[in-house]
Amino acid sequence: MSKNFIFSSESVGEGHPDKVCDTISDYVLDACLAQDKHSRVACETYAKSNLVVVGGEITTKAKLDFNAIAREAIRDIGYVNDDDVFHADKVLIMNAVTSQSPDIAQGVDAKAAEGKDTDEQGAGDQGLMFGYASNETPELMPAPIMFAHQLGRELTRVRKSGKVAWLRPDAKSQVSVRYVDDQPVEITNVVISTQHAADAKHKTIKDFCIENIVKKVLPKHLLTKKTQFLINPTGRFVVGGPQGDTGLTGRKIIVDSYGGMGRHGGGAFSGKDPSKVDRSAAYMGRWVAKNIVAAGIASSAEIQFAYAIGYPEPVSVCVNTFGTAIDGITDTQIENAVREVFSFKPANIVKQLNLLRPIYRKTTNYGHFGKNDPDITWEKTDKVKALNQALKL
Repeated sequence: MSKNFIFSSESVGEGHPDKVCDTISDYVLDACLAQDKHSRVACETYAKSNLVVVGGEITTKAKLDFNAIAREAIRDIGYVNDDDVFHADKVLIMNAVTSQSPDIAQGVDAKAAEGKDTDEQGAGDQGLMFGYASNETPELMPAPIMFAHQLGRELTRVRKSGKVAWLRPDAKSQVSVRYVDDQPVEITNVVISTQHAADAKHKTIKDFCIENIVKKVLPKHLLTKKTQFLINPTGRFVVGGPQGDTGLTGRKIIVDSYGGMGRHGGGAFSGKDPSKVDRSAAYMGRWVAKNIVAAGIASSAEIQFAYAIGYPEPVSVCVNTFGTAIDGITDTQIENAVREVFSFKPANIVKQLNLLRPIYRKTTNYGHFGKNDPDITWEKTDKVKALNQALKL
């Protein structure tokens, strides 16, 4: 049944303290994979004031300088201003990295072990993953999260261009969209909070964000006279980043996925190599859901599947098209077609999506889904024909 509602999603900029930590963790992962594609990486980062702690479990042949990697990530984000307490060249970096647990490695490795049911590569943990797609944007993503990402991406582009000297790295955006009969018809509210230099005036910031960011990137036909713009609504945002708030890897999972429109299994992405199904299977789910929608089988689709640690097959697979599938096709039929076309074994996910590459710093910011980049293989719609054939369409 169609319905009318307002739905909101948020995004955060590269300088948000949690995203700083996600970025450092993914820089570490890429550094490992660049030297050793079989690296096992679970990198977690903590940041507060001028302190960065890089921790986790890493088993790799790569030779790493964690200090240099972290400083590179922070510098690329843009924490290089003299008035920054959190500064790429000045932060104190602590290393708290150990090797992967041998008990976990035994379950993941593609070889037999006592008590293990198979000699195949198993899932790196138990857990459930979701994939989602919708035809309401060209990217086949929900509109609120895509609009929020677009605002953040443009704000960062302008900041890094150097054309607006008062912009600083920490930022958040939020967009509220009104739906009628399940279709977006109006943007009701836009929120931007951007860190700025101490001498920047609030009116300058507000006017700039509305005219040069919001009106530039959001669809003009969805902005109305009633659209409310809330720009730096506290009136001041000078203290930001890890100076203003603590950062931790993996705390922006809804920002990273579907903005709340599609469900999330709870496992974070950044800092994890693709043997961790929290990441690789979530990418797999997006690939499956996007191909279902791209094939015209349904206008929106969600897939859930779940794993047991050390076991290669998913323990469940469930497809839900929310009543949007074409006439005569059931969700059960779609699920059967999906099982025929795709393999959900962890080793096969890695092969199908070519995940053993240092591509992950590209995923960290502005969502892991909805990007147009040849390295982001889970955004391809290369299984449309196979799905239609499996359904005899």
